[in-house]
Formats: sequence, C-alpha cells, structure tokens
Amino acid sequence: MKKDISFWFALLPLITMITAMAVTIVGLEGDPHIPLMIGTAVAALMAMKAGFKWNEIEESMYKGIKLALPAVVIIILVGLTIGAWIGGGIVATMVFYGLKIMSPSFFLVSICVICAAVSLSIGSSWSTMATIGVAGMGIGLSMGIPAAMVAGAVISGAYFGDKLSPLSDTTNLAAGLTGTDLFEHIKCMLVSTIPALLISLIVYWFLGRNEVEGNTASFADIERTMASLQENFVLSPWLLIVPLAVIVFVMFKVPAIPALGVGIVLGFFSQIYVQGDAWSIAVSTLQNGYVIDTGNHMVDELFNGGGIEAMMYTVSLTIVAMTFGGVLENTGMLQAIVQQILKWAKTAKRLIITTVLSSFATNVSCSEQYISIVVPARMYAKSYEDQQLHSKNLSRAVEDGGTLTSVFVPWNTCGVFIFATLGVHAFQYAPYAILNFTVPLLSIILTLLGKSIIYRHPHKTTARLKQTEKTI
Repeated sequence: MKKDISFWFALLPLITMITAMAVTIVGLEGDPHIPLMIGTAVAALMAMKAGFKWNEIEESMYKGIKLALPAVVIIILVGLTIGAWIGGGIVATMVFYGLKIMSPSFFLVSICVICAAVSLSIGSSWSTMATIGVAGMGIGLSMGIPAAMVAGAVISGAYFGDKLSPLSDTTNLAAGLTGTDLFEHIKCMLVSTIPALLISLIVYWFLGRNEVEGNTASFADIERTMASLQENFVLSPWLLIVPLAVIVFVMFKVPAIPALGVGIVLGFFSQIYVQGDAWSIAVSTLQNGYVIDTGNHMVDELFNGGGIEAMMYTVSLTIVAMTFGGVLENTGMLQAIVQQILKWAKTAKRLIITTVLSSFATNVSCSEQYISIVVPARMYAKSYEDQQLHSKNLSRAVEDGGTLTSVFVPWNTCGVFIFATLGVHAFQYAPYAILNFTVPLLSIILTLLGKSIIYRHPHKTTARLKQTEKTI
C-alpha cells in the first residue's frame, strides 16, 4: 500500500543529488551524469519504501525521458546544423562580415540586440543561439573578447526574445497552463524584462569598452583571422541566404524541425558545390563534425566541431537528468515539497516570490525548463485563486523564475544545450548572462514593493496590499 510521502522523505534524493553534484563537479572536476544517477537511485529507493512497485518507478523514469525527446531531436538537429554550416562556409562568412562591420567596443551590445531581435521574431532561444549565437562566438573570440562574455550576451539576447515572443513555446505554455490571455501575459512580463534588458546593455557597453582597452588582441590579429578565413573557405554574401531562410521559415510558423532541416540540407550542398568538398567529406561532417587545420589556432579552435557525435554528451546528460526528474515528479515527491512550501506562502507577496524561487528550484531538481513552468503553474494555481490574484501574476512568476534561470543549471537541458552549442560551461557564462538573473531579481524586488501585484478585482488591490505588507 502506498504511503503519503513526507517533506523530508521527498527532500532526501534532492539533498543526495546536490551533494554528489558538488563533490563530483567541484572536488573531482567530473561530469554531472553520475550524481544524477545516484540521485535517481536514492529517489527510486525512497519510492519503493513508500509503497511504489518497481514497474511504476520504471514507468515514471520513462515518462521523464519522454518529456525530453523533443529536446533530444532538436539537439541532434542543431549538431547537424552546426556541422553543415561550418562545412558549407556559412559560419565563416558570417564571422568574416561580422568582423568587417562590428566595432569591438560595441560588439557585446550589438550581438545581444541582434539575438534579441532574431529570437523575438522566431520565438526560439535555441534556434537563435545555434545560428546567430555560433557566429557571434566566432566574431567575439576573433576580437579577443572572452568566450564567457560573448556567450552571456548571446544568451541574454536570445532569452529576451524567447520570453516576449508570441511564437515562443514557453511563453504560450505559461499562458495556457494558467488560463491567461497570451498578450496579457506578454504585457505583464514587460515590467521586469524591459528594465533587465536595459541594465544588461549598459553593463555590456562597459564590459566591451573595458575589454577593448585592456585587450591583448590587436587589429593585426583580426586581420590574420580574416585572411585565414579567405584562404580556407569560399566566402560569399550569397551564403547568408541560408540562415536568413531558416529565420524566415520560423517567422512564418514553420515548426523548428523542418526549418532546421532546410538549413541542414542547404549547408550540406553548400559544402559540396560552393566549398568544393567531396560527398563523402560532407557526409562525414554531418556525423563527426568539420575538421580543419589552418595553422591559425583561433580559426582551428572555432571551426573544428559540429556533427551528431558532438551532441552525444548533451543527449546522454539530458536523458539521465530527465530520468531523475521523472521519478521526483511522478511519484509525488515534488508535490510533497511544494505542499510544505505553501504552508509558508500565505500572503500574495510570499506566494509570488515562492513561485519564482520554486521554478528555479525545479530547474535544479528536475533538469528541464518545461517542468519548471508546468509544476509550479499546476501546484500554485488554486492558491492564486484563493487570494484573488490575477492569473497573469502566476504566468509571469513561472517565466521569471523558470524560463530564464534554466541556463544556470549545468545539468538542465538548457545548460547542456548551451555548453554543446556555444562551448562555454554554465558556471563560466553565469556572471555575464545578465538578463537571466536580473529578471528574477527584479521580479522579487517589485513584488516586495507591491508594484507588480495584480488582483482580479482592481478596486480591492489597495486594501489587499496593505494587508499583505503587514504579514510578509
């Protein structure tokens, strides 16, 4: 017979996993796979002790993995895209012309704004990072700007657009789960997202200016990089049609998989008919990634990569992470933790702040951005209704705490995707992904000040705010 799972009972697998993660990553400089598997094993033992049969626990693992399958397919397609675009000279062309027109001191601001505009247009942070972001990394590194800074600016821009785009899956998910009108939800998020973007751009301007002043990379280094690109690739503005085509397809609501598929095919044929490589080399690039030896360390570092094999680490980590998350979610452990938290969240301010923090905690524990939206939205919905809070408070809180913070967790699907795509670890780019941590902080501050709390009956707002301020 199944027993009710207690708070401390449910917390033990999380504590075990986080402890194992700290020892493995910080102490042993290892990978997060084994700590997640240890956490899964402890969660399974706890579930069995609570009365779950093994076949039920196994099924919960499969349910978790099933949630990650769309992400796994996208990750593999992104590996194919990067390989095809490097082999086809598309990335080299974007880097070459980017170096010609972008000023190093304004590069971080420029790449953040460009990624924000593209992501806002197509509604996908992952597609933006896999296309514009990869080229941006090449341009920034060629200018001598640290990879962590470039990745932070790319991520901030990509997630700004993803968060506010009506085409974004997470934006639609948060609005749909909470029963909030999509455009009301987007409008509500502006209060924390727009100031966060402005803060980010100001910081990137200072970082870019200071980096150029103390930069050891000279314009001669940039010239050498551009010369190496011209020697080893056929560069043409016509190749820019390939990324443009992908962006246009997604803007016209073509799903991500066929849109990326078009980009892969165009990149593949570009490698054969523009770069002049043999069919066998182009096929090998899709599988194993592009291989080049120019004698220029910077170019070799930038253009050796891509392909399916480069994404297998990411795929394996995604599957392991979602196995752990599946056990926590489907055996009721996560619900037991949330119910305990609700005993504290008895006021509007506490409830909204708790939602933001819970969404981040779910990113850490369940390793999936979508779960960080789904679980808190489902668990806290009744509490928001009981306190007469408008549903847009809930939809904004799960986005502020869930969508944006997923990038800071190295074993989260977003963290592993960024590592595989941009080549920078979450702990390295975290200080520079300014928008992603500024938004949840602003959300909490505005809530504490009572500036962003919206009630279903506006005339009751003042009285409720006064009551809330007394009890927080």
